[in-house]
Amino acid sequence: MFPRTIRSAVMAACLSLTPLFNAEGQESSALSGIVESWLNSPHADPASEAFRHWNEDGAIPPTCAGCHSSPGLRDLLGGDGTAAGVVDHPALIGSTVDCAACHGLAATDLRQVTFPSGAVATDLGVSAVCMVCHQGRQSSGDLDDAVAGKGEDAVSPELSFVNVHYRAAAASLMGSAAHGGYEYPGKTYAGRYAHVRGLDNCAACHDPHGLDVDAARCARCHGAAGLAAIRNDPRDTDGDGDSTEGVAGEVATLHEWLGHAISAYAREVAGAAIAYAPDAYPYFFADLDGNGVADGEERGYPNRYMQWTPRLLKAAYNYQFVAKDPGIYAHNPVYARQILIDSLESLGGVVAIGRNGWTRP
Repeated sequence: MFPRTIRSAVMAACLSLTPLFNAEGQESSALSGIVESWLNSPHADPASEAFRHWNEDGAIPPTCAGCHSSPGLRDLLGGDGTAAGVVDHPALIGSTVDCAACHGLAATDLRQVTFPSGAVATDLGVSAVCMVCHQGRQSSGDLDDAVAGKGEDAVSPELSFVNVHYRAAAASLMGSAAHGGYEYPGKTYAGRYAHVRGLDNCAACHDPHGLDVDAARCARCHGAAGLAAIRNDPRDTDGDGDSTEGVAGEVATLHEWLGHAISAYAREVAGAAIAYAPDAYPYFFADLDGNGVADGEERGYPNRYMQWTPRLLKAAYNYQFVAKDPGIYAHNPVYARQILIDSLESLGGVVAIGRNGWTRP
C-alpha cells in the first residue's frame, strides 16, 4: 500500500480529470479502484530503472523525458502549450507517468503516431497515447544506414550495437507498417496484427491503469490454460517437432536458436566470442573466457562487443527486438517468427548453425 499522502495527491489529480465521484464530492468506488490499480502498476513505480535512471544527474534530458516523466510526456504531446512532437526542456526527477499525462486533452485527442522509421499510423483511437512511448527508438532503416557500404561479413570498427530500446510493443504490433524489426531485402513481412473486434487496441487487452492482461477473457475464445499456451497456427513453424505448444513456445525456441547462431557466427566469422546479458547495457559483450555467459567484469561497458559485421549486427538487433517485448507472441506472432527465421537463415548461409526445419509463416 502506498503512503496516504501519495494516494491522496493522486486522487486529487484524478478528480480534476474525471467525473467519477458522487454528488457529495466523496470518492467513488470506481475511482478508488482505478487509483489503486495505477499505483501498483509499472507506470507508477518510482523505484524502477525507467524512472530513477537519471537520479544522479538531477534531471531527465529532453530526449528521454518524453516517455520517462509526466511533464515530459505532456510536453511531447503539446499539452503544456508548446509545439507537439518535441520536448523542449529537461524534466525533474521523481516523476512517473500519472493521470494527467494520459488523460489530458492532448493525449485523449491523439489519433496518429509517427514511428522511428518515419511511418505514420493513423486512426489509432485510444491506443495512440500508448504507442507514442511503446514504439522503440530505432527501425530497419537505421540498420541499413549503419551498414551502408560495408561488406556483409567484414568486421568494421565503425559499427556498434543498435538497440531498439525497450517494451516496443507498438512496433511489434504494427509489424511491417512500422518497420521496427530488421526486415531483410526481398522478404515480405506481416503488417499490423489484428485481433477480433473489441479486442483490437491496447486498452482492450491490457487494463489501462494496472496494465495486466485478463487471461480468462482470452481463454473464452482460445480455450488455452494461459496466454503462453494459446496457439493459432496448426503448423510446427519452429520445426522442433511439437505442434501442440503455444505460439509463445515457438517464438521462444526460434529466439534461443538465434542466440546460438549469433554465438557461432561471432566466433567463426567475426573472430571473437560474444555473450548476451539481458539486464546489462549494451547487452552484447566480448566473451573473454568463452563460457557463453557474460559474467563478472565481462558485463562492463568497456568490454562491450566490438567485432561487428553488418550480418551479425542485423541478427543481434532482431534478437534484442524480440527479447525486449516479452509479449511479442501476442502482439504480432507472425512478424516475430518472420524476423527470427530470416535472421537464422542469414547467419546459416555462412556458418553451420545446427538447426533447420522451420516453416516461415
